[in-house]
Amino acid sequence: MGKLDRGAGDPHCAVLPPNADVNHGRTGRLVASAPVRAATIRDGQIAVEEHSDPRPQSGELLVRVRGAGLNGADMMQLAGRYPAPPGAPQDIPGLELAGEVIETGDGVQRFEPGDRVMSIVAGGGQAELAVVNERVAMPVPDELDWVAAGGTPEVFFTAHDALFTQAGLSVGERLLVHGAAGGVGSAAVQLGTMAGARVTATVRNEQCREQVAALGANAIAPDDFPAAGPFDVILELVGAPNWEGNLEALALQGRIVIIGVGAGARTELDLRALMMKRATIHASTMRARPLEEKANATRLVEKAVLPGFVSGDLSVPVAATFPLDEVAAAYERFKEGGKLGKIVLEM
Repeated sequence: MGKLDRGAGDPHCAVLPPNADVNHGRTGRLVASAPVRAATIRDGQIAVEEHSDPRPQSGELLVRVRGAGLNGADMMQLAGRYPAPPGAPQDIPGLELAGEVIETGDGVQRFEPGDRVMSIVAGGGQAELAVVNERVAMPVPDELDWVAAGGTPEVFFTAHDALFTQAGLSVGERLLVHGAAGGVGSAAVQLGTMAGARVTATVRNEQCREQVAALGANAIAPDDFPAAGPFDVILELVGAPNWEGNLEALALQGRIVIIGVGAGARTELDLRALMMKRATIHASTMRARPLEEKANATRLVEKAVLPGFVSGDLSVPVAATFPLDEVAAAYERFKEGGKLGKIVLEM
């Protein structure tokens, strides 16, 4: 039986067994009687294993996880190409979760046992229970069930940060989203549409193209995007093969935000083309950011994004759900591609 090492400075996530003997005061003093089950990476394989339980510290919430989304980062971690940041669980994947607060640590002010919350985490989200920092937790809108909520935080955080914090997308601008059928891509299409941008989306799978168009975008085949420009903002979720076309399709003073490189990370850059467009390049990841930055992003998402679920302007497309015991099948389904939206584990 493996033991989860939270690390001394982990502010984001740890795990506790669902049938632990818990003192239900707000101080979070816990006495565990059984191990927690979690998706676990061993020698390049994913399976369910048991882990010893850590305890929530000051400012943390103990959450009974109900839904946990899969993301491209999980696939990269499984392949050994994206290790968890220091302090986060190194063998338990999962960057987002939703569930019920069971216990609170000292100093918690906003949430209490019984509250429905969702959160980004630095790792360890695909477990039956988890400890998250209160500052990166958000209430779950009544309009979202556990599956949808479990697939919300990572993709909507990432898309909102890229479009608005990084690129400064504004009303009436022309937005191009590459790889729009994925979780982040479908979130970006909806956020851009809700913000009043004119959205074009590249989607390889023809059936998914129709579904993405229903979210509010002009959905086109990937090879067609250079002729569909110019675009004020290009959200790059595919990688290097799009680079030359991106520069061709970019409007004067346009912005490119790179947040995905699954199809390749290396390319040649013609600096003269960049200069002539007076263009700006942004590149970002969310996982390794410090707690303070994630907390700031949480407040922005809570203010600007969550109302969209209440109004019906936003939704969480879910391609498939799997129980925790079938985590290997869930990962295989993710790798197959050809899906719209999220793969979510139900606990």
